[in-house]
Amino acid sequence: MGNDFEIVCEIEPPTRPDIRHVRHQIGVLAPVAHAFLIPDNHIGRATVSSIAVAHEVTAMGGRSIACLNSRDRNLLGFQRDMLTAAAYGVDEFLFVHGDKPTAGERAGELTVRTMIAEARAMGERPGFTRPRIGVAAGLRRLPAWKREADFVFAQMCFDVGAQLRWRDLAALERPVYAGVLVLASAGMARRLSATIPDIDIPAALVERVEADPRSGVAAACEQVEALRASGAFDGVHLVTVSRYREVALTLQR
Repeated sequence: MGNDFEIVCEIEPPTRPDIRHVRHQIGVLAPVAHAFLIPDNHIGRATVSSIAVAHEVTAMGGRSIACLNSRDRNLLGFQRDMLTAAAYGVDEFLFVHGDKPTAGERAGELTVRTMIAEARAMGERPGFTRPRIGVAAGLRRLPAWKREADFVFAQMCFDVGAQLRWRDLAALERPVYAGVLVLASAGMARRLSATIPDIDIPAALVERVEADPRSGVAAACEQVEALRASGAFDGVHLVTVSRYREVALTLQR
């Protein structure tokens, strides 16, 4: 891969008090990843803190981006997390709304927009470093306030043509990372289609994966290469799910 094209690999944070699997993912993906994104209670379930895992990435010599959602926080909780991040030297974030929780309700006090404003204000305080903040974007018109983010992670998509058209129309002057997802199984495709209406998974790809689960890895790596060759994006946000070993080997080749 070219030096200017970054692969940001998403780490699967643990749902139990054991981070050995996190360390293994980091070690396996380190040869191909320029940075690691750590989700925050993704899919609405409780996991180890993204800030704690981001600190673990740094301790292993990697670069981390900690995801923080507005769903689980009030203002005081957010300030606590930013203070903790500053103490750990974590200063890159992806702020998101958050999926529907599987337990409890949304906190409701914060939005992504107010999180950005508060984080930047805190970054001006003594002892803090100005954080680098990214936002997520669907493949549609981007709100003006999101254009002020330091970088943008575009929605997962299986169509390179659609990704390139959106990139051209968005005309962003910030680093933009295209979303690439490894389809691990046909069952995963059905679950995604049922829960994420905006995602369009090609039937031909689902058939290939049903016949040979390794096809999902090959398709994702081909998509990464096509996006790199296009020169339209600064990198990819690559979600490998359980296939991180196969993805690392394929990209290394």
